[in-house]
Amino acid sequence: MVPRAGLTADRLTAAAADLADEVGFENVTLAALAKRFGVRDASLYSHVRNLQDLRTRVALLAGGELIDRIAVAVAGRAGKDALAAFAGAYRAYAMERPGRYAATQIRIDQSLIADTPALRRTAEITYGMLRAYGLTEPDLTDAVRLLRATFHGYCALEAGGGFGAPRDVQKSWDRAVDALHVALENWPQEESTDD
Repeated sequence: MVPRAGLTADRLTAAAADLADEVGFENVTLAALAKRFGVRDASLYSHVRNLQDLRTRVALLAGGELIDRIAVAVAGRAGKDALAAFAGAYRAYAMERPGRYAATQIRIDQSLIADTPALRRTAEITYGMLRAYGLTEPDLTDAVRLLRATFHGYCALEAGGGFGAPRDVQKSWDRAVDALHVALENWPQEESTDD
């Protein structure tokens, strides 16, 4: 095989993200990626350290794409409108880009997160939306976890065909967002442990 000119880490990452959407994130391998470019596996090691490095790069790429969509959706909105826009953009990305979305769910080294503008932006946009509900720490972190668990759980079940009842899935999604809005507006105050 003759190596193709122009291989870069960014090009490999984008191709791996496309491959993830086609075959599933868990099925992305260096061998499959090398085959796509018509090169030997060893040719990739001058651009990525190993499979974990490649998967982390895909996760960071996908995280940036996801927050870009969310940022556009929530711009100029607050409260329930922002929450619904955030939720809709999140779900659309998960359904349209399943491999990339799966990549956003992997655990990434915390030192990489601190150095990644897209992931810092994710925190800024998410926490900013929730501050409009009057939440402060530690409630902000708890609310972020509630939203992530709800959105991810719903999307995973939907993608896997887990909703068999005749009720329209979109209507259930809308009701779930309504319920989250009510929960955020009426967030329970943590009982003080001071005596």
